[in-house]
Amino acid sequence: MKKKAGAALILILSVMLVIAGCGNNGSSNSTGNKSKDNEAKKETTEAVSGASEASYTPYDQLKDKYDIIIVGAGGAGMSAALEAKAKGMNPVILEKMPVAGGNTTKSSSGMNASQTKFQKEQGIEDSNDLFYEETLKGGHDTNDKELLRFFVDNSAGAIDWLDSIGIRLNNITITGGMKEKRTHRPEDGSAVGQYLVKGLVKNVQEQGIPLFVNADVKEITEKDGKVTGVKVLFNQADEKTITGSAVIVTTGGFGANKEMIAEVRPDLEGLVTTNQVGSTGDGIQMIEKLGGTTVDMDQIQVHPTVQQEKSYLIGEAVRGEGAILVSSEGKRFTNEMDTRDHVTAAINKLPEKAAILVFDSGVKSRVKAIEQYEKMGFVLTSDSIEGLAKEMNVPADELQKTMDTWNSAVKNKKDAEFGRTTGMDNDLSGAPFYAIKIGPGIHYTMGGVKINTNTEVLNKEGQPITGLFAAGEVVGGLHGQNRIGGNSVAEIIIFGRQAGIKSAEFVKAQ
Repeated sequence: MKKKAGAALILILSVMLVIAGCGNNGSSNSTGNKSKDNEAKKETTEAVSGASEASYTPYDQLKDKYDIIIVGAGGAGMSAALEAKAKGMNPVILEKMPVAGGNTTKSSSGMNASQTKFQKEQGIEDSNDLFYEETLKGGHDTNDKELLRFFVDNSAGAIDWLDSIGIRLNNITITGGMKEKRTHRPEDGSAVGQYLVKGLVKNVQEQGIPLFVNADVKEITEKDGKVTGVKVLFNQADEKTITGSAVIVTTGGFGANKEMIAEVRPDLEGLVTTNQVGSTGDGIQMIEKLGGTTVDMDQIQVHPTVQQEKSYLIGEAVRGEGAILVSSEGKRFTNEMDTRDHVTAAINKLPEKAAILVFDSGVKSRVKAIEQYEKMGFVLTSDSIEGLAKEMNVPADELQKTMDTWNSAVKNKKDAEFGRTTGMDNDLSGAPFYAIKIGPGIHYTMGGVKINTNTEVLNKEGQPITGLFAAGEVVGGLHGQNRIGGNSVAEIIIFGRQAGIKSAEFVKAQ
């Protein structure tokens, strides 16, 4: 009882500190902006459930020097820290937000991997070559092929590694642009992000790896072309210089930085974003100051299914488990399982530039994230198609006709209207029926800094910057012009691990 009470007290105190804005420190772009501060507090409160109940490392335990400094406590940063620790290093993680997790917490659909033990157990025949080919096709043949080859060949190993540290992803579904089920989720089919973050934080703390929050890294220091550490602002008050033999940047993308987006893609100005408020491109900007180069900065993914009022992502697993998209006329208008850029383009061709996801109780039972959508008030429901049409404000006869046609297509395994071939294992006949109104939103920045397969950051001459590594959404090139759903979670684990391993090798060789 005492243990339970203690854990509960720690959680309550953590939430109180978060809500009170203990050391609130948004990005360097938003200091002094009250509306963004409030937004950050709101985001933090939402994210805290995905973080560990245990507290983060107290500020008074900060040291002046570490073997490896990791900037950012999302999936890539924590994976890097765990691997560096396993190699005998003394790493530290510095996170500018009040909680760990970053955009990883918001990940919904799952983690793509091929030739995994869980696929084999379930009779799913897949290959690394097929995964490679489909990702290359999804990126319109513009992906960095060396990074992509490393990515697919190490995907199964990443699933095994997570399983070995108590993070099991054995519930498998499919996302757009894929022919085989390779999107790995938690056993109960819930959203992958919070589960992953909770498991990684637990492992980081069990390994005794210091993880400081409200630690806003402002600069990566260097001397004679070699990285020497970082300058970091704690609690927006105390500036410290910490030295390290290597620095790993895992700060995420810039999907929440409206100024950066408007600069590279003025056509996307005004769109809502699914990104957490800390995704402001700080890491990219710091690396550029050191001479690092970038790639594909104008390649920004707009996700087709975002709840507009709350800017909340409706995960691709909903479509992967059988949902369809209809217009305000109650009619299907595209292959829902096409790549994200194509589905987004189809929605934007509609007069209202919005659409409605329609699904049944079967889909709801297979995608646990829908329970969260219900709690947030996004889901319309009715015991009949006619009743649902009324809730959706679409013609009932057209919606019924659409559903009948779709259910026949599922039965016959042939979508004569739009050629959909995946996410058709079950029809939509199980009452009650559900709908969520959606539209496109900024979701992911494919562009970022250039690295090699050792995760070393490259300069304009293509040479590594000594002692500097990067992994995750801060990196560009892997996804090309379009990211396949489920590949970003795979990227943060695969390349996060590699950054931890390679930075440790670098430090040992000094």
